[in-house]
Amino acid sequence: MRTSLRALRADITTLAVDAIVNAANSSLLGGGGVDGAIHRAAGPDLLAECRLLGGCDTGDAKLTRGHGLPARYVIHTVGPVWRGGREGEPERLASCYRRSIELAGLHGLATLAFPAISTGVYGYPIEAATVIAVTTVRNTVGQHANIREVTFCCFSADDLAIYERLLRTDRPE
Repeated sequence: MRTSLRALRADITTLAVDAIVNAANSSLLGGGGVDGAIHRAAGPDLLAECRLLGGCDTGDAKLTRGHGLPARYVIHTVGPVWRGGREGEPERLASCYRRSIELAGLHGLATLAFPAISTGVYGYPIEAATVIAVTTVRNTVGQHANIREVTFCCFSADDLAIYERLLRTDRPE
């Protein structure tokens, strides 16, 4: 069975999926943007659980329960700060998507939603980040038969248009 990939404009904290992915900072203790919104919506138990994880390296991912969210779990991943693209940012960003999918597969999750990792305060250009996101997810989900649907949750209409265009093509590169 082939995994369905879709994009929508929504508040990721409202999605009733098996897991939402958090564009976290390396402390995993909350921050701004998506990270702050997820922590606020999940409540203090998420912060308490994150304190036990010992942080997370850029490009890696860790799983917690969803606590007060409609999603059962949160997969926290730390994207790279954009420094022009010559300091390993594309590889680290791809690793965020790959590791998140691997965790979802390992835990038998069927539906997950990603934000546009690193495109907020970390400054990754949205077009380049979207190519990496769509390509990496397409190349990784087939290794995990339990994953039925991946949603790319967009903050803006402009971001949504980029995701929709790239999802319509066979190869977004």
